[in-house]
This record gives sequence, structure tokens and C-alpha cells, in this order.
Amino acid sequence: MTPRFLWDVRESALAIQSFTAGMDAAAYAVNEMAQAAVERKFEIIGEALNQLTKLDAALAARIPDLPQIVAFRNQLIHGYATVNVGTVWNVVQNSLPPLLVHVQAVLDELGGA
Repeated sequence: MTPRFLWDVRESALAIQSFTAGMDAAAYAVNEMAQAAVERKFEIIGEALNQLTKLDAALAARIPDLPQIVAFRNQLIHGYATVNVGTVWNVVQNSLPPLLVHVQAVLDELGGA
């Protein structure tokens, strides 16, 4: 079951990259459909990692910045703090690629590619 959560993270991250391919920050800022799709996939990523933490803390500990990822999901869903479009774009550009690399490496080790 735990590789399924990592698979969800990987697939959602790949979808985000697909949704934003060819965009720059300005194009993303005016594309409400892309924003909604990206935010939804970040919600899935955060929830999958939150569940992974509950089921396999040791495996979850191998994902860098996991608490921040879950907190980002909570901000998106619950609006604890307004997340502006620029912040989401920054996460897409700077935090998502390394997350994808780490998750894929763990999936490869587990044989869940």
C-alpha cells in the first residue's frame, strides 16, 4: 500500500509538469485552469505523503521536506495562509523537480516503478 502513495506523488508531480510545460510565470498567472489543476495535484501530493507518514514513518522520512509539503497542501485546502500564484509557481519550478527525483528513486528501490 505504501508504494501506492509514492506512485500518487510521482503521477501528480508529472501531471503538474505537463500542465505547466511551455509556460512562464506570467502565462501561469493568467491561466486559472492551469492554476486549479496544479493546486489540485499539490493537494493529492500532500495528502499522499500525509498518509504515508501514518502508515510507514521510516519510508516517509526518506522524502525531503515532507512536513513542508504537507503544510503547503494544508494551506491550499484550508486557507490557513493565502498562497499566491507566485508562490505556487516557485514551488513548481524549484521544489517539485527534486521531489520527483527522490520519489522516483524510492519507487525504483521498492520495485514500484
